[in-house]
Amino acid sequence: MTPGRGLAPGLRVAVTRSRDRAGALADALAAAGAEPVLVPVIDFEVSADAGLGDAVRRLAAGEYRWLVISSITTVRALKQWCETAGTTLAELVPAGTRVATIGPTSVAVLAAEGVHAELAPVDVQSAAGLVELWPEFTPGDGDGRVLLPQSNLAEPTLVDGLAARGWTPEVVTAYQTVDYPAAPGLRLTATLSRSAPAHSAPARPAGGGHEGRYPLLTPAQAAGEAKAGRINAVVLASGSAARRVAGTMAPLPASCLVIAIGQPTRDEAERLGLRVAATAKHPTPEGIVAALADAQANFHSK
Repeated sequence: MTPGRGLAPGLRVAVTRSRDRAGALADALAAAGAEPVLVPVIDFEVSADAGLGDAVRRLAAGEYRWLVISSITTVRALKQWCETAGTTLAELVPAGTRVATIGPTSVAVLAAEGVHAELAPVDVQSAAGLVELWPEFTPGDGDGRVLLPQSNLAEPTLVDGLAARGWTPEVVTAYQTVDYPAAPGLRLTATLSRSAPAHSAPARPAGGGHEGRYPLLTPAQAAGEAKAGRINAVVLASGSAARRVAGTMAPLPASCLVIAIGQPTRDEAERLGLRVAATAKHPTPEGIVAALADAQANFHSK
């Protein structure tokens, strides 16, 4: 965001994530002059895929040439598996296995867990951006097996892209994306060593930090507030969030600015009929605040 550029005082912004994952973004919005409102729409549960444990053990045994981490929630899911198994992420990934991820933030999150990611896009921080960087398979790459632990709702972008370059991707469900709230006892609770402000990891441990000061609304309550003009913007941090907002809060009034964290989220939101006012250039709190500032300026200039 341009230095000194803030948001209109009193601009109420719905952040569509739970308290334990909303802190960094909500704090950034508040620092820019907005009034964040938390509207959790999705949550995450441990995987029901019996193949996850087998895949992780094969990973530790060095059977994969690459490990692809396609979201920071995947890091949480693997860390939670490790905690249950009495190991760590650093111990899980052998030296001979290369690691790729979707952007600088996830590189830093992995580094804090002791895992070095050597391949990640900078400009297009998404599965599509990673596919653009992915090397062609060569005979020196062994059997070309790539492990992709993902959400149960993951798009086939990575699988198709890697296969097109001659690799053999193996997909395993690392976590379930569900409507908020997750079932008691199944919710992902692993806390990362470094917060991941723009993605799915907790900004702070549950119950800590300052995020408790922000109001918490159900989607139905938020829909009513938006229609009454008391919520001025909605931030969508994933395609899953876009689907839930479309199903529980639409139609939103034209005066309610919808901000997407990235192009895939924007595409999904628009497919569902949501009118997206701006897309963050970078999936960070600062990038989202800047996108909202641009949308606000454009709306008032019309």
